[in-house]
Amino acid sequence: TTTSANLAKEMNDLLSTKNINYLDAPVSGGQAGAESGQLSIMVGGKNELYEELKDILMTYSKFIKYMGESGSGQLTKMVNQICIAGLLQGLAEGMNFSEKAGLNSKHVLEVISKGAAQSWQMENRYKTMIDDKFDFGFAVDWMRKDLKIAMDEAKNNGSLLPVTELVDRYY
Repeated sequence: TTTSANLAKEMNDLLSTKNINYLDAPVSGGQAGAESGQLSIMVGGKNELYEELKDILMTYSKFIKYMGESGSGQLTKMVNQICIAGLLQGLAEGMNFSEKAGLNSKHVLEVISKGAAQSWQMENRYKTMIDDKFDFGFAVDWMRKDLKIAMDEAKNNGSLLPVTELVDRYY
């Protein structure tokens, strides 16, 4: 199975024979992060090239990290999407439970966001989720594409992703 990480490595090997280098540098932060120049960038490729281009990448990011050889940026992005999918599903289920239990969901989430349940997703999405506003520039189709890439890689590397597979079915 060819995954994006394997494809990145194969491409790097091919380009290296022609003395061409590249970085795989996926981002996290969504449309809002892109518009405000506040993306997080996870970079794979030759460290020397990363060091050479790091200042350019910093012009549109708040954080950048070299992750290793080619494909490492893509693999890190897969981890990001796996984590986000699970967090969002948990948040959605918690909000649904709160509403069905007759609680004031705004108050519930205001309280639990200050404790162990706190996450970026909760802090930045619970108010709009309560108001049934869900359009933040990252489409469900894109998340499903990303989760498929991660699930394909998991089959390739022997990882188990039962929660990710379940969440993908909800999408």
